[in-house]
Amino acid sequence: MLRGENIYLRPFKLADAAERLQLQERNRAFFEQFSFERSTDFYTLNKQEELIINNEKYAEQDVSYQFGIFKHSDQLIGTIDLFQIQRGSLQSAFIGYFLDKAQNGKGYTTEAAQLVVNYAFEELHLHRIEAGVMPHNIGSIRVLEKVGFHKEGIAKQSVKINGKWEDHQMLAIINPND
Repeated sequence: MLRGENIYLRPFKLADAAERLQLQERNRAFFEQFSFERSTDFYTLNKQEELIINNEKYAEQDVSYQFGIFKHSDQLIGTIDLFQIQRGSLQSAFIGYFLDKAQNGKGYTTEAAQLVVNYAFEELHLHRIEAGVMPHNIGSIRVLEKVGFHKEGIAKQSVKINGKWEDHQMLAIINPND
């Protein structure tokens, strides 16, 4: 568990599947503005359970780590991931996150991103973390910049979202201890 001042992060457990589904359903239109296309079964309890089981396997294999973002009241308010982890000469990963629309603007995503960056550098010994954000998603870009990410450029038509290839602002942060 990663503890912050206002939130904590922990890997999902099967017992979280129903609450995770509620978070996704409640924010479906909001999240889908910024994410890849989801299968129709994504919004089922069985699929959420399957994703939790798969995420446990991915963490064991050191290829990705997903955490729930919880308020100290134990309310699930979002998810945050380190994914596409590359070892060897790269020692890198991507970061991605979703926060309940009702919780935006309160600093929770910034706090969660800082906790994950610290975990990635201190525990996983990664050298570099990257993020891709749609250029009009100013709030997400600000979150990353507050944590120390720097802009590197625009990846043209890099991710298909809602049937359209979208540009992404690429940002990265380098482990200061390397």
